[in-house]
Amino acid sequence: MHRTHGLRYKSRKLLTKKPREKGRPGVSRWLYEYKVGDKVVIDIDPTFITTAPHRRYQGKVGTIIGRRGKAFEIEIYIGSKRKVIITTPDHILPFSSQITETKTTAS
Repeated sequence: MHRTHGLRYKSRKLLTKKPREKGRPGVSRWLYEYKVGDKVVIDIDPTFITTAPHRRYQGKVGTIIGRRGKAFEIEIYIGSKRKVIITTPDHILPFSSQITETKTTAS
């Protein structure tokens, strides 16, 4: 019989939340202001699977290159290939070293 290859194929462990993470994420995840040129980390939230990028991009760091409505266009390089991912703020986090740089320059 033919095997199915659905949205969560081979990614049950990756796309499940741990017991302490269950429920809606905090408001700060949506209120963060992203600008063009900011670096972000793709962190897939399994609650919103329709807007989630493919699981191969989980944990990758990219650069915001634009907006499409409520979503962001993120440029990622896999090897020498350029990929543009379109996803909502539910699945992205600010790159941590970028946050520390802005805090040190602001003070």
